[in-house]
Amino acid sequence: MSKAAAADFLVELGAEELPPKSLALLRDSFAAGIAAGLDSARLGYAELTAYATPRRLAVLVNKMVTQQPTQEIESRGPPINLAYDDAGKPTRAAEAFASKNNVTTDQLETLKTDKGEWLYYKGQSEGAAATELLPDIVSNALASLPVPKRMRWGSGDVEFVRPVHWLVMLLGKDMVPATVLGLDAGSVSFGHRFHAPGAIKISKPSDYVSTLRKQGHVLVDFAERRDAIKTAAVKAAKKAGGDAVLEPAVVDEVTALVEWPVPVAGRFDERFLRLPPEVLVSTLQDHQRYFPVQKGGQLLPAFIAISNLDSNDPDQVRCGNERVVLPRLADAAFFWDQDTAKTLASREPDLKAVVYQQGLGSLYDKSVRVAGMAQSTATLTSASGKEVARAALLARTDLLTNMVGEFPELQGRMGYYYANHDGEPANVAVALEEQYLPRHAGDRLPANPVGIALGLADRLDTLAGIFCLGKRPSGNKDPFGLRRQALGLVRILIEGGLDADLPTLIDRAIAVQPVEGVAADTSAELLAFVMERLRAWYVDGQAPGFAPGDVSVEMFESVLARAPASPLDFHQRLQAVQQFMHMDSAVSLAAANKRIANILKQAENIDSTTVDIQLFDAKEEQLLHEAVVAVLPGHKTDLAARNYESALQRLAELRDPVDGYFDQVMVMTEDTKLRSNRLAQLGQLRKLFLDVADISRIPTP
Repeated sequence: MSKAAAADFLVELGAEELPPKSLALLRDSFAAGIAAGLDSARLGYAELTAYATPRRLAVLVNKMVTQQPTQEIESRGPPINLAYDDAGKPTRAAEAFASKNNVTTDQLETLKTDKGEWLYYKGQSEGAAATELLPDIVSNALASLPVPKRMRWGSGDVEFVRPVHWLVMLLGKDMVPATVLGLDAGSVSFGHRFHAPGAIKISKPSDYVSTLRKQGHVLVDFAERRDAIKTAAVKAAKKAGGDAVLEPAVVDEVTALVEWPVPVAGRFDERFLRLPPEVLVSTLQDHQRYFPVQKGGQLLPAFIAISNLDSNDPDQVRCGNERVVLPRLADAAFFWDQDTAKTLASREPDLKAVVYQQGLGSLYDKSVRVAGMAQSTATLTSASGKEVARAALLARTDLLTNMVGEFPELQGRMGYYYANHDGEPANVAVALEEQYLPRHAGDRLPANPVGIALGLADRLDTLAGIFCLGKRPSGNKDPFGLRRQALGLVRILIEGGLDADLPTLIDRAIAVQPVEGVAADTSAELLAFVMERLRAWYVDGQAPGFAPGDVSVEMFESVLARAPASPLDFHQRLQAVQQFMHMDSAVSLAAANKRIANILKQAENIDSTTVDIQLFDAKEEQLLHEAVVAVLPGHKTDLAARNYESALQRLAELRDPVDGYFDQVMVMTEDTKLRSNRLAQLGQLRKLFLDVADISRIPTP
């Protein structure tokens, strides 16, 4: 092959069944590793495509150059006075430099500059053939896969996520000589474990996808396989009389479990429809990886399974899937009957036997603390104190039920169903589920006043308790999920429009913790922790009304410097600052604020905060004073109404008198009276801007 030649390259690693939930990540990481290796080796290509099935990872590279380009090399060596001895013979330094560049010392040149003379080499480096570079590129890509724990097999010391069985490496029609993970590369792949278990020769990389489809009963393209599964499931569900419930995560996992998807429609006994629909969905979807079937929002006694086998007896496959799901549904029905025979309220004393966290008592103790704390949060939502207390005492009782023991993902939701069954107030039942919202980033927020109050109280108790124990998150470790709890707390307050005094709530939550010797700065540390989560929420563009890049760290800090007690108030101030930064006068006023802050800091002690207009020595002092007096009434009105955007817009009107002041007035004059009066005037101006945020913290060009 010539230097200018290009050819397709294929690498496929065959293995035991790979972890289904990680398959897409492994595919993408393998492709990224190959791409990075090719880029580093300067092997250009037209396109790179990744493939993955349960038994293989593959990458196809189209039109990859087969040899590195020739590289121009320029290298400066040791100074001439160190390169040769007094007799003019090369020293060890010169010989080492020549050896490094694969030449002799008489082939080196002298580089003359204004700063001296050095040995110099200029030449070309012939590029290596791709076949020499690809083994290491593939090995490095596999070694860098995000596998938390690798395994060994047999008597060797090779490690990978699963035992490996074959390796294909083709460059054009030629095999690439390589040994990777103990396997010698070849051109032989293997198809479906049952439909085509024999060896399948891959003639050339471009034939890979079609060869395995036709001869191997394998759809190697993950996206193609996923689309085929969705299409087949929809068609089968229509035939069954409904619509398939296709949860994206479940579709992806099923895609990672099969190489040749075949839909199988099954049914179960209608008597199980009396169970909560979430129980049926969890059984079918999460436990069996089946797709439920619904019609008009109601579940039907049917499901769609995706088989990895095109059976000659599909009825036998269908019966097998139905037999598998029957005992699970029967168990769920048994759990429901057993659980509903006992009320949630009757389970409350049993919480005393369940340790919540060492040092923080039992789940019963936590429930009592949350019930007390919820009386404070209930006032924020105008919820019934009685209903909030009731919900708090029942909040953890569904953890003791058989159903939640079998389906832990239904915690809270089953509490809702059991509370309804027991005849609890509707708000209490809803609160038992909504207390956990939001469960993750972007999740919906609680909407019921009782649920909101309970969710706030529970998060405050959790955060306060763990901080009192000194078990704060460190680095990437957050075993108690406190970052998620803190973000959920501020999201509920801000997005729910709840004006809460967060420091006071934190103090109350800490005061009731059963921990002795709590550090005096625990409240401050917890508040700072919550504000750190708030910072990331804004800077990452996750907060409502803000896109990524809208809020800089400095903008956040400008509001944080004012330490608003209410996260909602914080949000409103930050919105105003963000709008202010779009004004023409923003940069000028931010710079002026920074200058004022520096002057006042240098002055340290200001004799008076009262401005004496009789001491004005320049018209610019009078003009600034008059401008401040003019905006002051409206400014106070805006602050009282928390109309911070309007407040900053009014202050923007001070741009010209402020600029004129600094152009014509020397603040730090030797006349002590004039200096004190001017410092007082600047102090008043500084205070006006600090009423909303510390604008001086925002950098200016």
